[in-house]
Amino acid sequence: MPLSNTSTVSRLQIAIASVANHKVPILSSFKTMKFGNGRCLKISAAKTCKNHNFLIRSLVGDSSDPVRVDVPFPSDYSDLLLQAKKATELALEDDKQLMEIEFPTAGLESVPGDGEGGTEMTESMLLIRQFCDCFIKPEKASRTRIFFPEASEVEFARKSAFGGASFKLDYLTKPSIFEDFGFVSKVKMADRVKPEDELFLVAYPYFNVNEMLVVEELYREAVENTARKLIVFNGEIDRIRSGYYPPFFYPKLAGLAKNFLPKMETVYYIHNFKGRNGGKLFRCYPGPWKVMKKVNNTYVCLHEQEAMPSLKEVALEILPSA
Repeated sequence: MPLSNTSTVSRLQIAIASVANHKVPILSSFKTMKFGNGRCLKISAAKTCKNHNFLIRSLVGDSSDPVRVDVPFPSDYSDLLLQAKKATELALEDDKQLMEIEFPTAGLESVPGDGEGGTEMTESMLLIRQFCDCFIKPEKASRTRIFFPEASEVEFARKSAFGGASFKLDYLTKPSIFEDFGFVSKVKMADRVKPEDELFLVAYPYFNVNEMLVVEELYREAVENTARKLIVFNGEIDRIRSGYYPPFFYPKLAGLAKNFLPKMETVYYIHNFKGRNGGKLFRCYPGPWKVMKKVNNTYVCLHEQEAMPSLKEVALEILPSA
């Protein structure tokens, strides 16, 4: 995708909203460029100072072009969970009904596959418990149903991360006699849901392709056209968005990409890109999608836009051009 309307800038004006021991980059030389539907910063020099929320204004002649960085990249998982909590609360205030939270669990710099599959799921379970504890009010816990991929995960959760919790724990699929060949039995969602349920949280439904199909069924039969809410937590939905599963062999998943995923609001999201042109795709609702890169041990926003860019676009076009 060609870049245009390039202007060289050598000054920045930073208005500090608060101070909270965060390292914030001061860019002493950069270019601001149009890139598709967003804007991109091309950095040539930077230094850091300690700030929190801030507003960058590039000065070109008599005009000003604001680039707002509302939420800094999280410094650790405690910071991440607080950001995800606030993003979800704001989405609920805006009447969002179907939501996604997605971030790496083997470290904030990791990508899917860096950790062993079972370990990543266990880490997700622990983080989901922490998220629930800070997001869900105690009086609402018994009205919150958390779905794990299968019944064995529910038993493990009850004996570990969710021991003693008041949340209702449930499952999406159950083993069949053909489990060794990758087949599982679907659980009819209408039979699992109870009238008093208000919030459904689905934990990492990505190991088996049937799991996301059951999530869609849950939404269609128990959430859509009701006051209930549904959050998919670390479902690796990018596999479906990107066409990882060939439509010819997985026509139902292709249907999800076309008819179900567009209804979903991604309220919190981190995806890492490794390699020479590495970086991050970051979103915290209601803010824009940001492509970020580490400069002098901190993160700067290279590009932002309102709609989610594809991972291919970020990896092959946006990051290499910055």
